[in-house]
Amino acid sequence: MMKGLGVDKVKKISLDGWIFYMSEEESNLDRHKCGKWMHFFNNKEFAVHICEEAVVNGICVEAKHTDASEGVCCFYLNCDDIEGHKKVLSYFIKNDLIRKTKTGKLYNISFKLDDQTRAGEYGAGFHSEIKLENFVHLNTGELL
Repeated sequence: MMKGLGVDKVKKISLDGWIFYMSEEESNLDRHKCGKWMHFFNNKEFAVHICEEAVVNGICVEAKHTDASEGVCCFYLNCDDIEGHKKVLSYFIKNDLIRKTKTGKLYNISFKLDDQTRAGEYGAGFHSEIKLENFVHLNTGELL
């Protein structure tokens, strides 16, 4: 079991349509290495819960969600933090945050660098070198 920070140690900020949750270690994110795993939601209460829980329990140092009834949650870490990827993806699997194909296989979701977001890489223009299959067996959901 991971040692948690406690809700009182997590900074919560509302800014420009986003709700941010940050631990004291948020400053360890490197501007050019930082990126996120994303989960699209349709239940804001659930989004609040998973973002806050992830930061409180040390799954990631920062998370955010859109301040709307549906939208996206982002869980931040540096791209070279292999153990961090495993923690976030284990959390995603445990909480059923990754959609599955009709055959039950996990979708091969991508990690997106903030530099890619700043550069306007979306849709067909977005290509990630870090994907779920780098860490998880897509058929079983087990970590590699």
